[in-house]
Amino acid sequence: MNYNNPVIKGFYPDPSVCKVDNTYYLVCSSFQYFPGVPIFESKDLINWTQIGHCLTRKSQIQLDTVNSSGGVFAPTLRHNNGRFYMTTTNDTTHQNFYVWTDDIYGEWSEPIYVDQGGIDPDLYFEEGKTYFMSNGTDDYGVGGIVQCEIEIESGRKLTPSRSVWQGTGGRYLESPHLYKINGRYYLMVSEGGTEYGHMVTYARGNSPSGPFEAYKNNPVLTNRNLGGYELQGVGHGDLVQDQEGNWWLLHLGFRQTGQYLTFHHLGREVFLTPVAFGEDDWFTAGHKGTTLMSFETDRITDTIIQQEKKVFTFENTDWNLDWCYLRHPVAEHYQLESDKVKLKGTGVTLDVPASPTFLGIRQKDFNAVISCEISLTNGEAGITLYMDENHHYDLALRNHQHGYEVIERLNIGDIKSTEKAIELGHCNHATLIIKATPTLYHFYVQIEDTETLLGSAQTKYLSSEIAGGFTGVLIGLYATGESPDCNAVFSRFSCEYY
Repeated sequence: MNYNNPVIKGFYPDPSVCKVDNTYYLVCSSFQYFPGVPIFESKDLINWTQIGHCLTRKSQIQLDTVNSSGGVFAPTLRHNNGRFYMTTTNDTTHQNFYVWTDDIYGEWSEPIYVDQGGIDPDLYFEEGKTYFMSNGTDDYGVGGIVQCEIEIESGRKLTPSRSVWQGTGGRYLESPHLYKINGRYYLMVSEGGTEYGHMVTYARGNSPSGPFEAYKNNPVLTNRNLGGYELQGVGHGDLVQDQEGNWWLLHLGFRQTGQYLTFHHLGREVFLTPVAFGEDDWFTAGHKGTTLMSFETDRITDTIIQQEKKVFTFENTDWNLDWCYLRHPVAEHYQLESDKVKLKGTGVTLDVPASPTFLGIRQKDFNAVISCEISLTNGEAGITLYMDENHHYDLALRNHQHGYEVIERLNIGDIKSTEKAIELGHCNHATLIIKATPTLYHFYVQIEDTETLLGSAQTKYLSSEIAGGFTGVLIGLYATGESPDCNAVFSRFSCEYY
């Protein structure tokens, strides 16, 4: 069959995967968004369904005043003796920790902290021992991939942290994962930075702590030399073996807005690439060491159909799965119903690293029509295309001393500009529409049956290349205002991709 990449679209970076019986489970980074660390499941590796989050309580993760792209960094998901473990980093507080559950569909434990620095922690279990790894500096001042043994019940270190491999010389050595395959230990990492130089490299040895010998043809996977190809930034992956014994790599990458337009704003997404072991037990990946937007493979039967959801509404999404908040929400400011949401605005705006009244859903593709009916009592409410507190485009309904107006506002770094305002008089409701293409967003207001264009803005100013950071654009519904009766009702929401 032929399958298309990405297999999970939108801002779901740093995937980690494990297989239990005949089901695959996958987690991703979430940074400043809450709930933290989304969980997906699949039976076939190409169709993924979100089933929950690992971090659903404020006691599990500190996100207050966390800047964009701070908070929850790359997780690792593992299963051992009937129990799931997810280990990750709160990069803002510089703490590595893990949580566990015996029910992947239920709640996860309170965090257990490990006294080892760095980011991108990994867990490896063998013969009653637990190995904990991250990138960083060991107890002797040596940098690289750092490893210690821990007591899994408490997180207490049983051995000093020691650097076991320094990679192949690429910058930003990260994302360590350890596997035992065919009697050897494989240490897979990423180097080059999670951008255009990103790459997957690996080494192998005869013990969990090495010494490790690097694969002579590293990097095993990278798209860094594919100029003019839509898919770039390939790296940060995790290996998994399917039911038939085939190996795969689930990893991140991003799609450029155009063949030679080196901008991406949808975030880093999840891609699937086949892996093959040779007679010498070294493995290769992808098409000549690169990842493609589609693969033809006989590993997945033609009876399996790759599904893709094209329309997202209030009615066909789950508030607890598809939607998220900026940092920890104030629960009483949200009234979530099956066909509408009522938001109570506060003085907290989208421009500060705090928790405004905000509900977001990830933008999953370039071409889309986004619409929502909004009614407002005082303040401001609307749709935001949100990259971070300094980079977002707002299409909003707001009141002023003469009534109500719809505005298009662009926030690009230190420049905040209301591009156009359309007066509505005393009418306090309108349908707001955003039409997205790979390179432009177009902003409309619909009054009765008439659509009026307010203006357009380039997508590249919401890209990682301009804004920086590690996230992607979220389609946010928000309300803000100093008045105690700043209330907004959102209904008939639709995001349709084409």
